[in-house]
Parts: sequence; C-alpha cells; structure tokens
Amino acid sequence: MAITKVKQGEIIKTSLLLGVLVSLPKTIYLYNGIMDGNLDFSFTWVTDFLYRYIFFFCFSWAVIQLNANIDFDTFKWPAFIKWSVIFIINLVVLLAGIYLIKTLYPFFNGKVLDPREVGFVRFTVINLSIVLFFIARLLRVSADKQDSRIENEHLKQQNLENELSALKNQIDPHFLFNSLNSLTSLIRENEKATQFVKKLSYMYRYILQSSDTNLVHVKEELKFLESYSYLMETRYRDRLNIEVNIDSLLLERELPPLALQSLVENSVKHNEISSTNPLTVKVYSEGESIFIENPIRSRSTLAEGTGTGLINLKKRYDLLLKHKIKVSTDNDIFKVELPLNQTA
Repeated sequence: MAITKVKQGEIIKTSLLLGVLVSLPKTIYLYNGIMDGNLDFSFTWVTDFLYRYIFFFCFSWAVIQLNANIDFDTFKWPAFIKWSVIFIINLVVLLAGIYLIKTLYPFFNGKVLDPREVGFVRFTVINLSIVLFFIARLLRVSADKQDSRIENEHLKQQNLENELSALKNQIDPHFLFNSLNSLTSLIRENEKATQFVKKLSYMYRYILQSSDTNLVHVKEELKFLESYSYLMETRYRDRLNIEVNIDSLLLERELPPLALQSLVENSVKHNEISSTNPLTVKVYSEGESIFIENPIRSRSTLAEGTGTGLINLKKRYDLLLKHKIKVSTDNDIFKVELPLNQTA
C-alpha cells in the first residue's frame, strides 16, 4: 500500500522556519557590526541574506521531501540495503548542497564566497542535513499515525455496520443448531442428506466464530470453502465444478474470513450454469497470492444481489492487510488475485 504523503503545507512551513533560523546568525552579526559602527550598511548584505535564506529554504524542502515522502519500502529491499541507499542519497544531496551554495553565490552577489566563511557554510549544511533528516522522520511517523487513526475509525465504522446488519438478521444460534441436529436424526438413513446438513451446520458455526476475527488462516478458509463447495455441487450436480489447488506452504498465511467463499459465490451467482454449459471455478495459488478465476458467461437474467460483495472485500483488504485486490477480465476469464498476509 502506498504511503500517505506528508502535506506540502507542513513541509513548506518547516522549510521556511529553518531557512530563517539558519540565516539568523549572519544577520545578527551584520546588525551588531552596523550598530557598533564597525561596518557600513551595504546592499550586498541584503542580497547575501536573501540568497542564504532562499538556498536553505530550497535545501530544507528537498531533504524533507526526500526522507518523508519517498516510499523506499515499495522496492522491498532488505533493511540494510534500504538504509544504505537512503544514506547514500542523503550524502549525495549534502555534497550537492555544499557545492551549489558556493558555486551559485557569485551569480547573486557579484563575488565569490569569503574563504573564511566556506568552513562555516559546510558546517552549517552538514548539521542542517542531520536535523532535517530527523525532522523528516518525525513528520513521516506523524503522518503514519494519523493515517492509522483514520483507518481504525473506518474499521470501527465498518464493524458497527456489520453488527447492525447481524442484529437485523439475527437467529438464535442454539435454536438453529438444535433444529439441524433434529433434522440429522430424522434423515440419518440418508447419507447424502446427513452430510449436507453437517456441512451446512459447520458453515453457520464458522460464520459465527469468524464474525469477531479480522484475519484467519488459509487452511481454515479452505475447510470452509470445502463445505460451501459441497453444498453448491450438490445443488448443481455435474453442472458446477470447483477446483482447489493451494500450495501447502501458504496454509498458515492469513486473509480476511469468507474471502474465498464470497468470490466463489460471486462466480456462481453471476455466470450461466447449465448441463450444456457447465461452470468451472478454479481456486489456486501462485507465489504469495491466491487466485480465483472462472470463464465469463453472463446470465441471461440478472442474479439477485447488491453487487457490493467484491467492493466490501476490497475495502477489508485495504484496511486490514494494506494490500490491493487485483481484478482482471483478460481473454473472457474473470480473475481475482488475493495477496496473503505474512503471519507473525
């Protein structure tokens, strides 16, 4: 997920303030010299102050922008390499700053920088770079915390909406389970019917248990998907085939609950299924992701539903995993990629 940028207004205000503070010592020196009668006022002092102020403002803005708003994590480098690259880039900017302040000075003031001041300018730029780096990191941390607070508020709002929805559709779990158990005893001689009820009972129990969980293991989702697939394949018989092929190394990884089932359900709901045109839904893994795909066969009549299932899943992924779901429809194949979360 891309980082939230530090606002330019904050960077500009910080750079303006630092430009004034860094230029202040020379200004105080000139002021005291004039007041004591040791120096005569000269217009070059004004241009000298403006040059230093503009330069240090631009330098401050560049260093803060570099360290606060460039997301080096997108390159997925190891920590040592990432911080080495950041150090080298900052060193290059520092050396460029020292070179430019000396080189550009004659164009603004008509003379080269006083050799006695060169060492002081280098000292100032080096120390300013260190201060700017830590200011940039503080601004980055502050922006991340603000972003985290906003995301938490979104999650709380979504949880409240989910709870309200659950209350509206609430059925006493004990009543339902007892009813299913009673139904099982009545149809015990019918093995398929008994198995169907057991799968349905397991699905309902899983939905209730996962309602308070943000993330579940892939193996748990696959077990739930297996029960759902059994119900759907019982209903559609040989008109529907759900193929699952997940690398065992990914079974302990995490994703939002009901993610796989909701996408398979989406495939069943929005595609034509018939004896002459059976539907195959594939659930498989590649790399660090799970894919769900099916051929696009639009129904002649629209299926019931609000069409918000995939949208809600995208929002949950964005908030909980900081990843984006990828959807493609190339070659008349509807494909969804679900990135998996690294377990702690």
